[in-house]
Amino acid sequence: MAAAAAAAVPLRVCHQEIVKFDLEIKAAVQDIRDCPGPLSALTELNAAVKEKFRHLRGRIQDLEQMAKEQDKESEKQALLREVENHKKQMLSNQAAWRKANLACKIAIDNSEKDQLLQGRDVLRQRKTTKESLAESASNITESLMGISRMMSQQVQQSEETVQTLANSSRTILEANEEFKSMSGTIQLGRKLITKYNRRELTDKLLIFLALALFLATVLYILKKRLFPFL
Repeated sequence: MAAAAAAAVPLRVCHQEIVKFDLEIKAAVQDIRDCPGPLSALTELNAAVKEKFRHLRGRIQDLEQMAKEQDKESEKQALLREVENHKKQMLSNQAAWRKANLACKIAIDNSEKDQLLQGRDVLRQRKTTKESLAESASNITESLMGISRMMSQQVQQSEETVQTLANSSRTILEANEEFKSMSGTIQLGRKLITKYNRRELTDKLLIFLALALFLATVLYILKKRLFPFL
């Protein structure tokens, strides 16, 4: 009974470790399947899985050895069947491991190809950008040259405008001087006309008085001749 109890302890521990390593392997295989890369990360995961398979294989061998050491044939056969199940499960895990590695490597290769294509696209975009920048710089230079020519033309037109305004100013000044001269002449003419009008009025008064005096003289003579008695 004591020997059986002593053998049951490592047997139970062996079962627990086999289950533990099996679950850890399944989780590690899933990590490999989901691994985005790079290859160095995949290599580290595979190294960990190999180590877990080594421990699992050792525990299965321990369990198989314990089964062979069993005294009862029924217990021996039961443990051997369990060992076979664990071996099948381990083979299934190894197949899943290989498939996960294949899928991961394909995904990494595709990712690297995409990165290369993206790198080419980036280089092409940079080249296109440089060409666009060069073309833009050329267009800007042409625009600046056009603006410079327009500004030169505007400056020339401004100079011509200033010259025209200067000529117009001189013309206005000359016209102003002529106007002043004409104003003096007009004022002199106005004075002369006023003086002439006054002289004309005086002449009219003198003529009227002379005519009145003449008529008075004629009437006086006629009166003396026709009416001497008056």
